[in-house]
Amino acid sequence: MMLDRRSLILAGLSLPVLPAMAADPVVATDVLGRTVKLAAPAKRIVLGQGRQLNALGLIHPDPVSILAGWGSDLERQNPDGLARYRARFPAIDALPLVGDGGTAAGFSLEQAIALGPDLVVLSKSLAGTRRGPGDLVEKLEAAGIPVAVVDFFLEPLRDTVPSLRALGILTGQQEQAERLIAFYEDRMKRIASRVADAKRPSVFIHAHAGGYDCCMTAGQGTFNEFIQAAGGRNIAAAMLPGATGQIGLEQLIGADPDVYIATGGTHLAKLGGLVLGLGVSETDAAASFAKLLGTPSLKMLSAIETRRAFGFWHLFNDTPLHVVAIEALAKWLHPERFADIDPAATLAEGARFSAIPLDGTLWIAAPPKA
Repeated sequence: MMLDRRSLILAGLSLPVLPAMAADPVVATDVLGRTVKLAAPAKRIVLGQGRQLNALGLIHPDPVSILAGWGSDLERQNPDGLARYRARFPAIDALPLVGDGGTAAGFSLEQAIALGPDLVVLSKSLAGTRRGPGDLVEKLEAAGIPVAVVDFFLEPLRDTVPSLRALGILTGQQEQAERLIAFYEDRMKRIASRVADAKRPSVFIHAHAGGYDCCMTAGQGTFNEFIQAAGGRNIAAAMLPGATGQIGLEQLIGADPDVYIATGGTHLAKLGGLVLGLGVSETDAAASFAKLLGTPSLKMLSAIETRRAFGFWHLFNDTPLHVVAIEALAKWLHPERFADIDPAATLAEGARFSAIPLDGTLWIAAPPKA
């Protein structure tokens, strides 16, 4: 039997109306224990510090594509890394800036809000305090903008895994983030198991070595955590109340550490310091290290006389791949326990996660005496 048009319309009206399926919200916990909820994975992120691209580029194949703006500090802090991002993702140069990103005072709240982000990522230092959200968090949330606080610098051994997990969830890259976390935790557990009962040699970290008056070093925080995780004892931890500071040459010579560790970067090239980092050749790194170890005052240290002197890239201090630096440190401090471990192989495995190549000389050891 044929139905007339009016019957068809009435029949259609009698069908139940099914509601549109709403996507589940994205929910993560940041390093301050705050719950961060988004309607969908973030596509317009503002990075309060541009250096957080170091982490985002390990879990997202095109991290620049999900940025609405960022801090300008990466150009100052890691120009070699930025050059690699520019080569692969030219759109990076069109990203609006929201200030320097080095401090809360250098962050432009107004510019960040004007960009209409669906998420702002702040480092713990930029958020205001180590123990709770600061004014920037409150002001951004008052403007209706979700904020996630991450940290790879102040307390890296505690905060790296939850920071990666939060970023993975909030960007829809949870599987990649969990693979990176598994790699990180496996290497860190391996180090911890081998140094658990080891005698801890005394260590001096010479920060920005050769570029400034002796001797900038690490007290509490980042590099101190690296040394402890690698089975060493940082001599400056008892001398300095803060994360960094300067000790006198007389203090260093008096302490006479078992192991001397320098940190270097391309920022020290013009200052005559230790040059390590992305794109740095072994020849250039070795020449700068030899010059450093030849400094008359440093030559008074037993560690340099016995060739227990090493160096690594200073910018391992703000990337999840600091696990490579800790592994190298552990091998230097306990060579007999890490004879079968190759930090270069660990770096190669970690580099497979990276959106940019990680080529260059990132650590160095003093050659044996002739």
